Amino acid sequence: MLLGRATPLVPERARITLSDALAPIYAVVDAPLRGLRGAARAVREVCALQADNAQLRLENERLRHWYDVAMALDAENAVLKANLHWVPDPKLSFVTARVVADAGGVYARSVLLSMGPHSDVRRGEVALDASGVAGRVTEVGTRSARVLLITDMNSRIPVLLEKSRARAILAGTNSPTPKLLYLQDGAHPEEGERVITSGAANAFPSGLLIGTVHYGPDQQVQVTPAADLGRLEIVRIFDYGLDGIVPPESGLRTVAGREAAAGAGD
Repeated sequence: MLLGRATPLVPERARITLSDALAPIYAVVDAPLRGLRGAARAVREVCALQADNAQLRLENERLRHWYDVAMALDAENAVLKANLHWVPDPKLSFVTARVVADAGGVYARSVLLSMGPHSDVRRGEVALDASGVAGRVTEVGTRSARVLLITDMNSRIPVLLEKSRARAILAGTNSPTPKLLYLQDGAHPEEGERVITSGAANAFPSGLLIGTVHYGPDQQVQVTPAADLGRLEIVRIFDYGLDGIVPPESGLRTVAGREAAAGAGD
């Protein structure tokens, strides 16, 4: 200590010299230690793999069980459909489009889609993302279309509570969570209960997932949409062949088409 106080450079040089001398020794000693650490890590990974393998075997057994159940139900369903002379649903057609904007127009909650010139999209068709209903088409151009989201205050959708089978109207509020109106008397939706389209008025097909029930701070029955409406990027526009909401242009196009056909026939 006295030497360090008198000449500070001497202890520093001694430390450096000692470190230079011990560095090769440390390197030689550290090599087997690295091997031991690697071996211990390998043992831990093997134990983890054994646990994962046991979990995968259990899940595989469960999947096999539910696969057998699904196959039995599918066979039973086919027999019942044959006995009932079931008429299968028509094959659906859809167009995939990219969302390019989410503002503008006369609606507060809508998105603009970039469409191809021959997409053949009509007003009133249903827009879905990967999780549920996003809205329906309200405006159609030659290369774009606008979708009114289910959260817009102008949106009204007949819905059905999947568990209680109570009917209601889903009304947008310009907020992230629309609300349920005109619930049947005595209906008390459960928190988290699924809300699907009812198919009433032939406006939406039945069975499309809207979201789940959520009670707001004032105990008002709201619905958390299944679709990620805040980050829509890709949507699919489905043509279900419904005429519950007939666009005004469709009637004009039909009349014009008939006149053109009549003129061609003459």
